[in-house]
Amino acid sequence: MIEVKVPSPGESVTEVQLANWLVKNGDNVEKDQEIAEIDSDKATLTINAEESGIITLLVEAGETIKVGTVVAQIIQGKSIHVAKTAVYESKVVEVEEEKVTNFESIALKTHEKTPAQPLTESETPGLHITPLARKLMVEKQLSEKDILGHFANLRISRRDVMDVASSPKAMPVSIAAIQEVSRETERKKMTTLRIRLAKRLVAVKNETAMLTTFNEVNMSAILNLKKQYNEKFKEKYGVGIGFMSFFTKAVTIALEQFPQVNAMLDGEELVYHKYSDIGIAVSVPKGLVVPVVRNTETLSLAQIEVRIKELAARARENKITLDEMTGGTFTITNGGVFGSMMSTPILNPPQSAILGMHNIIERPIAIAGKVEIAPMMYLALSYDHRVIDGSESVMFLVKVKELLENPANMLFGGSDPGKALLGL
Repeated sequence: MIEVKVPSPGESVTEVQLANWLVKNGDNVEKDQEIAEIDSDKATLTINAEESGIITLLVEAGETIKVGTVVAQIIQGKSIHVAKTAVYESKVVEVEEEKVTNFESIALKTHEKTPAQPLTESETPGLHITPLARKLMVEKQLSEKDILGHFANLRISRRDVMDVASSPKAMPVSIAAIQEVSRETERKKMTTLRIRLAKRLVAVKNETAMLTTFNEVNMSAILNLKKQYNEKFKEKYGVGIGFMSFFTKAVTIALEQFPQVNAMLDGEELVYHKYSDIGIAVSVPKGLVVPVVRNTETLSLAQIEVRIKELAARARENKITLDEMTGGTFTITNGGVFGSMMSTPILNPPQSAILGMHNIIERPIAIAGKVEIAPMMYLALSYDHRVIDGSESVMFLVKVKELLENPANMLFGGSDPGKALLGL
C-alpha cells in the first residue's frame, strides 16, 4: 500500500488546502498521474500518484491540512479493483433497498397522520396562486376569499391610476403581478491563496505610507511599431509584439536612473538592488499571481516578450512554481485588459513601487499647438513614501512616459530604431 502525502510547497508553508480531487474514490490511477490540486498561500500545485493502482481518498476537498498529512492510499494491482468494485456495488444495492423501504414506511405513516390537502387550481376565474402560496394558505387556514378581501380593501390612489394609464400596454392590475423572487444565498470557503492575498493587501494599507502619482502616455509610436513589424516579429520569435514588453523595458531603464524606486525597506536599512527583477501581475481564476522576469537589464525586448508569454501561460495552467514568483524588485500590473481607465494599484510587498497600466482610449490632446486625436493611456505609480520621495516618483514616471513615447530612446544606436529595438 502506498501512502499519498501532502508535499511541502516551500520552507515557510506549514499547511495547505486540498482544493480539488482530480480522481474519484476507487479509481484506477496510473503512475505520475495528477490526482489532486492543493492551494498554498502563494500558488496552486498538484499531487501526482507515485505508483499505479486503486486509490482510496481519505480527505474531503476543501479541507485545510498540515504538510505531510496522508490524504490518500494506493493499493497496487487490478484484481483488487474488481473485488472491491463488486463489494462496493453490493453495498450500494443494500443501501438503496433500505432507503426505498424506509421511504415507503415514512410515506405511509405520514399519509395516516395528515389528511390529504390537494393543491387544486383556483376556483376564482383569473386568479392564479403559486403552489408555495397555496401551501402557505393551507397552513394558515386562509381561503381565496380571505386573500381577495385583503386586496379589495386596499386604497387605489391617483398615482396608481396614472401609472397604469401611462403604461405602453395598459391592463388591469391583477394578483398575478405579485411574483415570488429568489432570496437564496450561497457560502463558499475561501481558498488559501485568496485568504493569504486578503491579509497581505490589508497589511500593505496599514503598514506602508502608500501614495500614487499619475501621468499619461501617447501610445502612437508603439502602436505604429506593432503595425509595421508584428508579422516579422512573430515569424522570427513565435510570439506577437505585446505592450508589456515595452513597459518592462522602459521601467528597467528608468530603474537604473532612479535606484531608490528599486530599493526595499528592511528594518531601519534600505536594500538597493543593482539588478531588475520585474514582476508581471497575471489574473487567474483563483486570484492574482505575480511571476517574475529575472534580470531584465540583460534581456532584449524580444527575450522579455517570450519570457512573459511563457510565465503567463504557466500561471493560467496552475503550473507556475514558487521560485518563479519570488524575489521581484518592482511590479507591473495591467488593468487595461479588463477595460480599466484609471486605478491606484496596491504595493506588492516588500517592493516599494508598482506601475499600473490602463486602457488605451482615443481622445483629443494638444500637439504642437493643434488639437489631435491620439491613443492615450493613463499610468499610475503607487509607491511607499518611506522609501521614495515624491519628486523621485514623479521623475521616474516621467522617464517611463518619455521612453514609451519615443521607443528609439531605449536604444544606443542603429540605423533603423524600430528594427533594432525589436531585434530584427
